[in-house]
Amino acid sequence: MELRTHISVQNLNVFYGNEQALKNITLDIPDKNITVIIGPSGCGKTTLLKSFNRLIDSIDGVKVSGKVLVDGENIFDPKVEVTRIRKKMGLLSQKPYPLPMSIYDNIAYGPRIHGIKDKKRLDEIVEHYLKESGLWNEIKDRLHSPASRLSVGQQQRLCLARGLAVEPEIILGDEPTSALDPKSSQRIEHRFLVLKKQYTIVIVTHILRQAKRLANYVVFLYLGELIEHGPAEDVFNNPKEEMTKEYIKGIIS
Repeated sequence: MELRTHISVQNLNVFYGNEQALKNITLDIPDKNITVIIGPSGCGKTTLLKSFNRLIDSIDGVKVSGKVLVDGENIFDPKVEVTRIRKKMGLLSQKPYPLPMSIYDNIAYGPRIHGIKDKKRLDEIVEHYLKESGLWNEIKDRLHSPASRLSVGQQQRLCLARGLAVEPEIILGDEPTSALDPKSSQRIEHRFLVLKKQYTIVIVTHILRQAKRLANYVVFLYLGELIEHGPAEDVFNNPKEEMTKEYIKGIIS
């Protein structure tokens, strides 16, 4: 089955000052699948992920060459409006960062910014995306209590709901379960497996077991270089590159 490309990376190089973090990366990220970026710490996984929503723009001294096409549009074109690009992306960080307001207002925040003021419509949005993130039944009776009172696992699912509420096309996760207990991690993983029917999902993880549970497509980076990429079954069961074999076996890390 041929996969539709949602993000196309072409000859991407990223420098932090004189240090090259990504070296001539070219690959396609398939639509409505979970792509997992694996590799040791410091190999460029998060840099690649943050290239997709141009969050690397905020880092001093960063230089980028090459292209990242999202729906065929080069997001590094100087004429591109970055806010519009970022609206297409929902980002889950390593640690959840709920806004200092109620659970309800965390979800309604993005839709309000984008012009939705009607209370009934906001109520529908809040309920819908809390259900999408698997949180509704746990917190529906305390929507107006501070988000900070939720457990860390609940906060991460709240942040997922908040990201979905602006109706992105793509969900990015940067080690999204690393701060969570095993049960909360399992819940987030389950949501990803459900949501991939509607969204393109790209996750960075250093946990190979998690990558094997979630990935439809795998990208293996090592020291800023793209070593191998392809369908998860091929990369995990029959890797082409010796370095990939060694990483999967735990010989290199």
